[in-house]
Amino acid sequence: MVDSYINTGEPVGSKSLIAQTGLDVSSATVRNDMADLTNRGYLVQPHTSAGRIPTHLGYRYYIDNSMTVTPVSEQGREYISNKLYESADSPESILNGATKLLSELTDCAAVATTPCSDNSRVHRINFVQIGSHTAMAVLIVSNGIIQTKLFRCSYIVTPEILSIFNQAMNEIFVGIRLSSINRPFLQTAAAKYGELSLLIPDVLIAIYDAAEKACQVSICKSGLTKLLFMSDTDFYSVKKLMEYLGNDHDLAAMLDKVPIDTAVFIGKENSRVELSESALISSRYMVDNNPSGVLAIIGSVRMNYSRSIAVLNCISECAGNLINELITI
Repeated sequence: MVDSYINTGEPVGSKSLIAQTGLDVSSATVRNDMADLTNRGYLVQPHTSAGRIPTHLGYRYYIDNSMTVTPVSEQGREYISNKLYESADSPESILNGATKLLSELTDCAAVATTPCSDNSRVHRINFVQIGSHTAMAVLIVSNGIIQTKLFRCSYIVTPEILSIFNQAMNEIFVGIRLSSINRPFLQTAAAKYGELSLLIPDVLIAIYDAAEKACQVSICKSGLTKLLFMSDTDFYSVKKLMEYLGNDHDLAAMLDKVPIDTAVFIGKENSRVELSESALISSRYMVDNNPSGVLAIIGSVRMNYSRSIAVLNCISECAGNLINELITI
């Protein structure tokens, strides 16, 4: 019944169910079973003369006990990998490509969070001259995240000065946890360099700002307007949902709590009331063999769960592999 309703969007009657499945029983037998499932909360009859449709409890039973997930084919996996490789310049660009592809293939809204920075360390710092008195610090983190920060100097910036900065700052910061880069650490670092400390306050502050930004989780989104076309949700609920998805802070906090393994949340199983009329499927991608950020789709409760899970798992694995390639030196 769930498969039929997902495919057609129409309430399922006893005769149509027999015709689709080839059950060797009478319509009366099927109607009795459907009535029993309705009494137990797995089905509901929207109209007296109509067939029945699954409830959220019915979907949950189906996902936990009846659904079969067939992995994406080798040809499909190759297509996904190649599409993601086109934007494999940084973790953010990979995840932007992943959410776009995920939305296209599932017809749902897709979101992703950047790699976790809890244990991330400074991998490298580079400097780029922008003007006669301005330069840019480029912070490269062990999880692949790259953050930049412009800074201005009272003296003229030359390639020789940037070379000195490059050597000195990498000696200080390479291997240091992002969480350890605070103002006392900067004061200790500045004191270490004697006369050079007069030239580097703006440089240290730029690195501090870049590190602080690198610690923050960023959200990638795609296909949010597809939520407007969910057939089983009213416009007010969709409006509240889209407003919630526009709040990156709350969305990141919610996604941070999802399990490591692929998980399906149906209706009120979601921790947010804004998601109570929709379904969310989440999966964590792996970075350096550890669970990292999250890829997730949000859509109608009447989505094709088996196909959506297969596509999500494939894209999550491919995205994690590409991010690992970026950070492996």
